[in-house]
Amino acid sequence: MTSKFPGRHTWHNVFQDSIHRLRSCQLQGRFKLNGMYQDGDFILGGLFHVHFFTVFPELSFRMEPQQPYCEKFNMEGLQHAQTMAFAINEINKNPTLLPNITLGYHLYDNCVMLRMAFRAAMSLASGTEDSYSNLNCTGPPPVIGIVGDASSTPSIAISSVLGLFRVPIVSHYATCSCLSDRKKYPSFFRTIPSDAFQVRAMVQILKHFKWTWVGLLYSGDDYGVYAAQMFHKEMQLSGHCVAFSEILPNDHNPKDIQRIIRVIQGSTARVVVVFALSSFLIPLMDEVVLQNMTGCQWIASEAWATSLEYHTPRFLPFLGGTLGIAIRRGEIEGLHEFLLRIRPSNDTSQNIVRIFWENLFGCRFETGGLKTGREQEKMECTGQEDLSTTNTPYTDVSGLRASYNVYKAVYALAHGLHDLMQCEEGRGPFIGNSCADITSLKPWQLVHYLQNVNFTTGFGDHVTFDKNGDALAIYDVLNWQPSSDGSITVHKIGVVYEGATTGMMLTLDADAIYWNFETKKPPLSVCSESCPPGTRQATRKGLPLCCFDCLPCGDGEFSNTRDAVECMMCPDEFWSSPDKDQCVPKEVEFLSYEDPLGISLTTASLLGTCFCALVMIIFALHHNTPIVRANNSELSFLLLLSLKLCFLCVLLFIGRPQLWTCQLRHAVFGISFVLCVSSILVKTMVVIAVFKSSRPEGKGAMKWFGASQQRCTVLVLTALQVVICAVWLSTASPTPHKNNHYFRSIIVYECAIGSVAGFSLLLGYIGLLAAISFLLAFLARNLPDNFNEAKFITFSMLIFCAVWIAFVPAYVSSPGKYAVAVEIFAILASSFALLLAIFAPKCYIILLHPERNTKNAIMGRETQNK
Repeated sequence: MTSKFPGRHTWHNVFQDSIHRLRSCQLQGRFKLNGMYQDGDFILGGLFHVHFFTVFPELSFRMEPQQPYCEKFNMEGLQHAQTMAFAINEINKNPTLLPNITLGYHLYDNCVMLRMAFRAAMSLASGTEDSYSNLNCTGPPPVIGIVGDASSTPSIAISSVLGLFRVPIVSHYATCSCLSDRKKYPSFFRTIPSDAFQVRAMVQILKHFKWTWVGLLYSGDDYGVYAAQMFHKEMQLSGHCVAFSEILPNDHNPKDIQRIIRVIQGSTARVVVVFALSSFLIPLMDEVVLQNMTGCQWIASEAWATSLEYHTPRFLPFLGGTLGIAIRRGEIEGLHEFLLRIRPSNDTSQNIVRIFWENLFGCRFETGGLKTGREQEKMECTGQEDLSTTNTPYTDVSGLRASYNVYKAVYALAHGLHDLMQCEEGRGPFIGNSCADITSLKPWQLVHYLQNVNFTTGFGDHVTFDKNGDALAIYDVLNWQPSSDGSITVHKIGVVYEGATTGMMLTLDADAIYWNFETKKPPLSVCSESCPPGTRQATRKGLPLCCFDCLPCGDGEFSNTRDAVECMMCPDEFWSSPDKDQCVPKEVEFLSYEDPLGISLTTASLLGTCFCALVMIIFALHHNTPIVRANNSELSFLLLLSLKLCFLCVLLFIGRPQLWTCQLRHAVFGISFVLCVSSILVKTMVVIAVFKSSRPEGKGAMKWFGASQQRCTVLVLTALQVVICAVWLSTASPTPHKNNHYFRSIIVYECAIGSVAGFSLLLGYIGLLAAISFLLAFLARNLPDNFNEAKFITFSMLIFCAVWIAFVPAYVSSPGKYAVAVEIFAILASSFALLLAIFAPKCYIILLHPERNTKNAIMGRETQNK
């Protein structure tokens, strides 16, 4: 029966097809990617640098764009991919790790290009099926985790998207410190240390060799830019400086390359640090060779420290001696044999091995299409060629670094999945203490367990992640050394790691380092020479902190380390040494007996004491003579005794001040001088009384001023001084004092007077008695000749007062021990003045003119005068 509507069946089929499409997800297209795969219960994805470059066909905008393709095969990249395959096969054979579970893998080539890496990541996340009808999203995801990418920029882009779905990503070579941000990249992990640690490790090496003035070159990608920012920050924190900072051009522009070479040659920095991939650095190194630029010490980041491109004899004169840091080398047992067992497959989706085979053996596989002339010249690949006869980076397992990180990344994902499967229901980490359902596994559930993995590899390395997903911080330090055939070989000369308690630790074998300089020693790379101890750095205006002048420390300051920023003040009792590199005890100054001035004053004091003793002996031997008996001989002996005490008290002022000498010196001085001046005062009063008693109106004057009254007057006047001294010593006693105010470099050890009022009262009382004595003696100076002792007293007191009036300003203005010397000089001068002015004339008569020492002679003079 014919339908009335011819198109009815057609529309029905279209409708049914639409219903089917609504109930399933259709893959809209596929990217042309080089890859390899193996099925399993759970699939791990992988992204690797199997080719160096990506070629994008020109866009005509008239047809669908052709797929990009990759060029220049990377043998090391294939080794990394095969290491992942080896690790998965090893895990599948392990009866204790993931038992009854088979892991598979899907590996893609990212061709060192962000767009290709992102396409590969999206392909991994989408799966390999053309359609997906299970709209309830049950069952495992297409991949439960991804190993890669090896570069920071693709890792940032991929993690930003797949991180929204918490797909765990474990990179084996992406080092950008920005990836440690858990808010932006919540599911990103890595088995290589962050650039933050790499930069700190490099700065630690610079510190070790005292290279404070270095140049910096870096690539313009995320790896280089973030590393450069961290490097600048760490250099500033360590007090080091960057002489120049240049970005390596992405387009390899020759003009930019030559400009960078001119910057390096024009700088005084001899150490150049480079953060870049080899592909960025090759044009620069070619120019270095072309211009024969030697004399630089290169510091390589981990991105090119182990690159084989520079290990040829051509680069040895320029790159020999390069220091670099590299991820820790490991050993994987059985990997070499696994690499040799690889064979190409006819499956076009397994084309990575086929491409490798064609590049390695220079043959071609039969594709069934038309052949170009060049392809016809190549022999056909059989797939049975012998890999063991080849020597390429693919089969070289002597220095497994990135491959070892791939190995650890695969095992980290496996251990995370194993821990997830060991969860006991009711004791799980999720809501309601539930566990993950292995039949409907969510990627974020694996992220939880991956964060807490903790295992040890067969090589003995401990694998765990910190809160930011970073691996344990450890690097090998490498040195590029010449080999026997003239090429460059890489030698491990140390290790740098960061412990939880020890901080950054650098261990180097200095004897094993090859230096590419005539001196065979580390070069000097500083803007300014190191400042020796005793100086400080003074930054040059407009230049970095590392460019400075060395200024000597000031007096009283010191620096005992090299490159001191500031000089430190010496403690109060210390002074800087002549070299200003240490503090030495200050010289303690006081008037000592060894000092020439002290010896002179001591001699004068003892001489004056001897003179007093000699006069006393003379007076004692002639005590019955009129000249001695005149004017109360008892007062003369008391005056001589007080003068003797005045001379002797000087000895208390000389020597190291002690408490008892400080207390006695002024007390003895004050009492002795009051005794002396009061005796002179009484003598003057006796002269006046005798004169008055010789006149009729004053015959009774002497009865009020007899010998007992004279003694009492002297004792009373002296007792007042004793009271003044007692009050002074009991309230504010003088004490030894170290004075730093006179001289900054010398401690003046002196006696602090304690109370200015007490000292002033002591001197004032002496001055009062002296002034009264001088006044009375001056008034009595014109008495008859037989009583003319008043003239000598007047002269002696005039000198006495003059000395002590001059003493006050001289004492105040004299610093240190000279103030003591001024006081001693005043004591000696006034004492000698009294001794000579009063007793010299009498001794002259007694010893040289005894004929005048008679009562008749004295009386005769009196009659003659009248």
